[in-house]
Amino acid sequence: MKRAVRSTMVVGLAVAGALLAGPTAADAATAPASTLGYDVSHPQCGSVLPTGQAFGIIGVNGGTAAKVNPCLATELRWAAGSSGAVAAQPKVQLYVNTANPGQVIDQVTTWPTTGSNRYGTCTGTNSAACSYQYGQQRAANDVQAYFAPAARAAGIASGPAGYTWWLDVETGNTWQTGSTAALARNRATLEGMADYFTSAGARVGLYSTARQWGRIVGTVPATSTLRPLSSWLAGASTLNGARSNCSRTPLTGGPVRLAQYVSGGLDGDVSCR
Repeated sequence: MKRAVRSTMVVGLAVAGALLAGPTAADAATAPASTLGYDVSHPQCGSVLPTGQAFGIIGVNGGTAAKVNPCLATELRWAAGSSGAVAAQPKVQLYVNTANPGQVIDQVTTWPTTGSNRYGTCTGTNSAACSYQYGQQRAANDVQAYFAPAARAAGIASGPAGYTWWLDVETGNTWQTGSTAALARNRATLEGMADYFTSAGARVGLYSTARQWGRIVGTVPATSTLRPLSSWLAGASTLNGARSNCSRTPLTGGPVRLAQYVSGGLDGDVSCR
């Protein structure tokens, strides 16, 4: 996962670079290795993944919402080998890249042109209805085209139900800007994704920092289906910093469940609940 804001258009959650086996000595001195988790994705292809983790969170995408992580099956198999020592955190969790390219739809082949939802009928324009439809379609593609085949190859359950799916919300990907209406369309995309996963029986959460969330989504109304979702907060550079972030204000109305931190070249994760 990305640890801090970057100024590119196609940044995913995982950081590049070789991974080391296990936690750092500093981490081991302050928390049993068996209670820590790690998140990995396409930048870790071919790298040595950590050992002894309690849970693993795997990036389904290859940096953008329209690409697959080429090492998805291998990394899912790694996560399935987690100890499961933290009761509140399933051994295998997932995260997906999110975006809303509605302001550049002339450059996007995946923008929807039909479909009806809570925001009305999508006709291919830059609207809340099409934004919501785009989110639903990206989530469906994540499950059907990307995750399911890789899960079968990894020997784990290939349906979305029973897993936690985290929506990666970062300024490094393509979002609409410039007005409260643009933020509302971004929110509609995330609602479309969340609603798809929820309807399929999955658990859904949100990954971001408060600053990035505010720039992309703004204020989430009480009527939004994003309101009850759990938060996974990024931004800490140490384990103790991540633990402090567990007490921060959540992104929406749900609890803070996870906090991410930098751990010797890895993205480590601590359970908050």
